[in-house]
Amino acid sequence: MIRKHSRRYAAFAAAAIAVGALAGCSSSDDTTDEATTGAADGGSADDGGTAAGGTYTWWDPYPQHTDGSDWGNRVQACGDEAGVTIQRTPYDTTALTNQLLLSAQEGTSPDVVLLDNPAVSTLADTGAIISMDELGFDTSAIDENLLAAGVVDGTAFGIPIGANTLALYYNAEILDEAGVDPASITDWATLNTALEAIDASGKRAITFAGIGTEEGSFQFLPWFWGAGADLTELNSAAAVEAVQLWVDWLDKGWAPQSAIQNSQNTAWEEFLDGQTGFVENGTWQVNSAAEAGFEADYITLPAKDGGAAPAPTGGEFIMAPAQSDEARYDVTRQIIECMTTPEGFVETAETFAYYIPPTAEGQEQFIEAHPELTVWVDAVRAAKGRTSDNLGTDYPLISEQLWTAVQAAMSGAMSAQDAMDAAQEAAAAATGN
Repeated sequence: MIRKHSRRYAAFAAAAIAVGALAGCSSSDDTTDEATTGAADGGSADDGGTAAGGTYTWWDPYPQHTDGSDWGNRVQACGDEAGVTIQRTPYDTTALTNQLLLSAQEGTSPDVVLLDNPAVSTLADTGAIISMDELGFDTSAIDENLLAAGVVDGTAFGIPIGANTLALYYNAEILDEAGVDPASITDWATLNTALEAIDASGKRAITFAGIGTEEGSFQFLPWFWGAGADLTELNSAAAVEAVQLWVDWLDKGWAPQSAIQNSQNTAWEEFLDGQTGFVENGTWQVNSAAEAGFEADYITLPAKDGGAAPAPTGGEFIMAPAQSDEARYDVTRQIIECMTTPEGFVETAETFAYYIPPTAEGQEQFIEAHPELTVWVDAVRAAKGRTSDNLGTDYPLISEQLWTAVQAAMSGAMSAQDAMDAAQEAAAAATGN
């Protein structure tokens, strides 16, 4: 049965708050720009026809890309290919979430929507979107670890248009002066050895975003998962060890106290002053790094015992909201297929500060065009969705307890063990598990 947009909207109203809180880790552009165009009505059932011809509505969180931009033109081209006109309305992420709530209640949902990947499970849970199977879309080419953020109970409800994630940027001049070879950093032990050497040379060793928000969880998860911890057991020995890693960096002076309150943007500004060896940040800073006043490069985040740590994926999923006129889904599928060809994924990657394509073929084409960004492809291949492991709508409840515990431990208010014990108890109560 096609999920109807009239189902469970009371739940959707409550869930909208959580969706808005999750948005913003995918791209710095998405969190700072306000919508530059007026809010268009959804009303897809009244916008000109059913299965062919007419107008199809498209909402996305990219107000910085106006009509006539490369992105705007590409969206319109997919409408042309499907034989329809696309009415595109960009919003900032919070406004988009609110508009989706209103349109779902009013039966005026857009035909296509793009939203940060943790929102997919929330929207699926309310019946506001249909599954990719119901749409008739084949997801088999999408990398499983990237698709997982949109999978609920074994069913995919969205497709990543690309993915970004985290790695370690470094100041090559500082590492050279400290006698650190970035290639030698393969696990936590070798990273700590490098940080100690940089600190001894008189520079800040590392900075990161430890802020008490979803950004803090986003930055902490590579260390948490890289230790072998699981979000269903926040007080495991591995989880406590990951918290202690950050606490030790602060206690030893390898990371500044400002890291406790840093956002990803403020951590990046600290790095750009040229006095810090490493910063944890994302693909969206590639262009900024190239323009820094020093040689900046990057390595994958190391797992505790070696290899690339699973970093969380950012980036938007393309989804099909539920419609009362189910005949519209055929054209919606054609539009989504147009956006998700290997060439289309590469075009998205270049439009949005190097989103990494979510398919092997797209990644190969991307590396051919940008061999210097292979590290980011490797990072995405090792990455993991925040709502993976079928956490779904439990994720924001767990994440809040995670960042609260990390804050308490870093500030010295609690030990790492006590903070994570409290976090596990609170998360279990919040999720009913």
